[in-house]
Amino acid sequence: MAFFSISPPSPSLSLLATKRHPFAKPPIPATPQTPDTRARRFLSTAAAPPELGALERDQKRPSSSPEPGVAESVKVLKAAAKTRRVPAAEVLDALAAIKKAKAESSSFLETLGGTESPGRTWMLIFTAQGKLEKGRYFPLTAVQRFDAAAKRIENGVYLGPIGCLTFEGKFSWKDRILAFIFECVRIKVGPFGPLQISLGGGEREPSTKDPFFIWFYVDEEIAVAQGRGGGIAFWCRCRRVT
Repeated sequence: MAFFSISPPSPSLSLLATKRHPFAKPPIPATPQTPDTRARRFLSTAAAPPELGALERDQKRPSSSPEPGVAESVKVLKAAAKTRRVPAAEVLDALAAIKKAKAESSSFLETLGGTESPGRTWMLIFTAQGKLEKGRYFPLTAVQRFDAAAKRIENGVYLGPIGCLTFEGKFSWKDRILAFIFECVRIKVGPFGPLQISLGGGEREPSTKDPFFIWFYVDEEIAVAQGRGGGIAFWCRCRRVT
């Protein structure tokens, strides 16, 4: 049921309406909508991937004074990245606090991808569902490389001597949203050289119709983002995997 805000009538009109319709109910005031309530309403929709517009509007309002709990939440994630022993419930609480804080994002891209090629690499540590009710440490070695200078992205899963699977492509950046298109995949098995397969992509620039990440927090050690499907994850800075 939709509610609409209606300006209150003048006293004389109100009295007249009461005389004509003695049993008429007064208009119901509209419920105020805030960015947080819009975000909760959005996350409760389980059918399709998140609407970019709702997420984008919500994340364009960075907090000038982050909540006191954010610094502590960052410490929790850094401890989780180093030990993988922090309970999942504590990691989920930390992710929720960081997402809510809406940290200022002007330095995110440079911190994420460096100032020159080949960029910086980040290891996936923990993944969670959109409502942050469940999550777990990622069981495999998954590393992403972001090259801010060349606007390139690489996503790989590494299985030691068995081999690896990597995707590479290009990305675009707007505000805190990184959209990307993978152009090729490389498959390496044992000592054999990688087999490269083209995925297309052409000259088209990545847009919000493609997969994307919305970044909530990035510093020199950890990064937190939400994917197009609604899941939230965090990474830690690592050395490049060869």
